[in-house]
Amino acid sequence: MFNIHKTEVMWGGRKLTIETGKIARQADGAVMVTYGDTIVLCTAVAAKNPKPGVDFFPLTVNYQEKTFAAGKIPGGFFKREGRPTEKETLTSRLIDRPIRPLFADGFRNETQVVATVLSHDLENDPDIVALVGASAALTISGIPFMGPIGAARVAYINGEYVLNPTKTQLTEAGNKLDLVVAGTADAVLMVESEAQQLPEDVMLGAVMFGHKGFQPVIEAIIGLAERAAKDAMPLQARTGYETAFKKLQDSGIEAELRVAYEEKVKQARYAKVGEVKAKAKALFADGEANPVDVSDAFKHLEAQVVRFNILDTGLRIDGRDTKTVRPIVSEVGVLPRAHGAALFTRGETQALVVTTLGTGTDEQIIDALDGEYREAFMLHYNFPPYSVGEAGRMGSPGRREIGHGKLAWRAVRPLLPAKEAFPYTIRVVSEITESNGSSSMATVCGTSLALMDAGVPLTAPVAGIAMGLILEDKRFAVLSDILGDEDHLGDMDFKVAGTNEGVTALQMDIKIAGITEEIMKVALEQAKHGRVHILAEMAKAMSQNRAGVKENAPRITTMSVPKDKIREVIGSGGKVIREIVEKTGTKIDIEDDGTIKIASSDPAAADAAVQWIKSIVSEPEVGMIYKGKIVKLVDFGAFVNFFGSRDGLVHVSEMAPKRINKPSDVVSEGQEVRVKVLGIDERGKVRLSMKVVDQATGEDLSNKPKTDEAEQAE
Repeated sequence: MFNIHKTEVMWGGRKLTIETGKIARQADGAVMVTYGDTIVLCTAVAAKNPKPGVDFFPLTVNYQEKTFAAGKIPGGFFKREGRPTEKETLTSRLIDRPIRPLFADGFRNETQVVATVLSHDLENDPDIVALVGASAALTISGIPFMGPIGAARVAYINGEYVLNPTKTQLTEAGNKLDLVVAGTADAVLMVESEAQQLPEDVMLGAVMFGHKGFQPVIEAIIGLAERAAKDAMPLQARTGYETAFKKLQDSGIEAELRVAYEEKVKQARYAKVGEVKAKAKALFADGEANPVDVSDAFKHLEAQVVRFNILDTGLRIDGRDTKTVRPIVSEVGVLPRAHGAALFTRGETQALVVTTLGTGTDEQIIDALDGEYREAFMLHYNFPPYSVGEAGRMGSPGRREIGHGKLAWRAVRPLLPAKEAFPYTIRVVSEITESNGSSSMATVCGTSLALMDAGVPLTAPVAGIAMGLILEDKRFAVLSDILGDEDHLGDMDFKVAGTNEGVTALQMDIKIAGITEEIMKVALEQAKHGRVHILAEMAKAMSQNRAGVKENAPRITTMSVPKDKIREVIGSGGKVIREIVEKTGTKIDIEDDGTIKIASSDPAAADAAVQWIKSIVSEPEVGMIYKGKIVKLVDFGAFVNFFGSRDGLVHVSEMAPKRINKPSDVVSEGQEVRVKVLGIDERGKVRLSMKVVDQATGEDLSNKPKTDEAEQAE
């Protein structure tokens, strides 16, 4: 019934198995990939005919984690998986980026790749397994995919590269890198990483180590395809495209495009290019060529004009050479009520970045496949349509926004102070108000400034720069601080973030069949010079964090109490802690180890909460006088609550110099009083004396000698 084909290889110290022919047999390509006890099902399906009217490749990648893979039941009312999590969205992008450039040029059939996590051993991350599986499913599917590709994760532990580290290894104190690399047998296609200020040569070494490390996987996929691959899908001839391109060249459109691209201002340039494009479309009003072919031909001509002009003259669209960074203006403190705010402008790209400080109750609770955890640093990126001069729909963040925000998060996180030194929850929001190239790197720069403006003690300021590439045969040019057009018409989007000391984040996407180690080395070195320049420009606004948080930001006071006293601070049903919060106006977080964090923008309120908690957890001392409240009256005296949850007895003989009928003659329940500790017996019971004042006359009714002693003690 089943025609099963399987391949196995020892990889990174564990066995990798790729199997096809048993599950999802109606898909064009389907494989089950097992690594350790992590299992991912990957499928690839393409429509039989091109999608009409589209001038792009309609590829969709969906990575999905089923909670049953880790033996969990989803939370929430519906108890089933819902909208994609951030991890699922980011992994979908991780798979999409290296496979997209490898589909045959002109292939327009709607294609979908689905990776489903079926089992997770909590040690081997499913993202690498899914990448390998997507490559294998496409390679055997018959879809015109010029793969296969391989992928690997690389750590840098105690000065040594480690291939496919486990989750335990990634969290070791000695690890300074989490890098994912994907590519073909000959070249690198994609890099995604977070690093602890590592030098450029270490980063390049990690990329090449990973590239070498996944070669056995590529060989295994090829071996599987030789036995199980389906016949290749036929590709439709593109005679209309060739006809359209030749006519555009012969009609003088190329010369007009060159003139249009001499305009250095983005909006004016777009207007001129739009006029040329309209003229080009009018040449085919008789239906001589398909509109999609005409659009493709025009794009190709555009790319030729821009790319060869850079290679031939060394000058770019806006007149810069290949290494110059656009003018930069940095400002901080731009919003009066924000805890920290910065406006970072680089050319026609601008980010308004705002920092908000919160407490432990503001931490994000993440229910991941490998367990629930809390995140104290959040960075959210927004890209409204007005930033590129357009009107458009605004809604929840898309994959691009989530991806750009995560890249900036990775770049900044290694520089944040330890939670013990700065016990705040931090949320950063980047609003892109203008965009013409690398708004994600503008977010990194703006975030660094906004955090320092908020008083966050960063290890060092961090900046980011986006690099581009023009590659024609053996000629190439690496471009610093690319424009949107250079990203669109170029061959690489290479983003590097870091400090003066080293790299903290690296992301690379290639639109061609890959790049060599030589090109990457040039790009990293050129990016370093650009990054150092940007940091110097940022320093004109702020080079280190403010001495403290701003007046309207919460100030957190940290104290520690014995673990056995936590219950007393919280009180029955949380009664005591709620009373402290309500009366002092503070926010209080209590951790299991006895650490208590008190947050308030009013120092007096925070001090009051501290003293209240101290009074609860401290032990009373004989001879000391404390504030208290009468909680119960009996015939022989009064019970007084002090230290929050501690009660003591004031015998009637300690209330007045003469016999009284009953204590209620001189005091009442709920009355606030001052008591003196007379003694504590072996069972912990406290004897108190109390100064009693006639509520009507103000006459001192207490025992005179004892009152004198109390006064002396006070």
